[in-house]
Amino acid sequence: MTDRTTKFALALHGGAGAQSGRSYARAEAHLKTLAEEGERMLAAGASAVDVVEKMVCEMEASGLYVAGRGSAANSAGYVELDAAIMDGTGRNAGAVAAIRDVKHPISAARALMDKTPYVMLAGDGATKFAAKHGLETVEDPDEYYTLPDGTTAEDTQTETLAHGTVGAVALDTYGGLAAATSTGGVFGKPEGRLGDTPINGIGNWADGEVAISCTGVGEYFILSGGASMVAGGVKLAGDSLEKAVWRLLDDVKSLNGDGGVIAVNKAGDIVMAYNSDGMKRASVSSETPVTATTFAPCR
Repeated sequence: MTDRTTKFALALHGGAGAQSGRSYARAEAHLKTLAEEGERMLAAGASAVDVVEKMVCEMEASGLYVAGRGSAANSAGYVELDAAIMDGTGRNAGAVAAIRDVKHPISAARALMDKTPYVMLAGDGATKFAAKHGLETVEDPDEYYTLPDGTTAEDTQTETLAHGTVGAVALDTYGGLAAATSTGGVFGKPEGRLGDTPINGIGNWADGEVAISCTGVGEYFILSGGASMVAGGVKLAGDSLEKAVWRLLDDVKSLNGDGGVIAVNKAGDIVMAYNSDGMKRASVSSETPVTATTFAPCR
């Protein structure tokens, strides 16, 4: 095992679908509280993968974001959820896509990563897998799901790819990196629609160099190469983490998409960038205090 140091870093996002003129104070306060909790966990020696799963579980449960409890029904009238997790130590990954009525899709993805040789399960197979492994289920969808912070009922009926996602990336004191991402998908989506979130390498990625979580219009992140483009820019082109993130976001924008990225590297650098109106986000490291914001400039 790698010797432990005092260096750690954590970044969280609650989605890049924030709209100018709306208040996201509740989400910002929640993200700040989570970052403080994650800081304590990392400082105490928790693994990056345990921390990112915990952070995303809390966001899924809150109902403040378009993930977990805050997800809206698809065009067929029921909620489908996607999540992915990746542990850069050993390059292990798990993901679930179009899973139904599971309170913590990210924990289903973690169970798949830890307990099977598979990387992704979808639809009924994912839902049955979660039940088999005793994950919490939603007994009454009509009562459980709620509109996320800053969202109106009209928003959920749109077909303009209005979006939101949650994610966390972390560097632990042993040098391990991990990423976790979860979403209810774009509003008004057809049943069976998948974006970038459940695809490790596109919406989510971690290896020995970087950890990345994306949020935005998933179709355009897929077409732009997503998180793998950031990782490749760092490892193959020698880009700074910030330059690699902006290369991806600029390509997404060139396709008329929008979104955001959070990323950390093995040096403990943190990048939180977006090309949309705003991105709910928070960060902390062994060198920097907790910050939480939505609309502050990022470039």
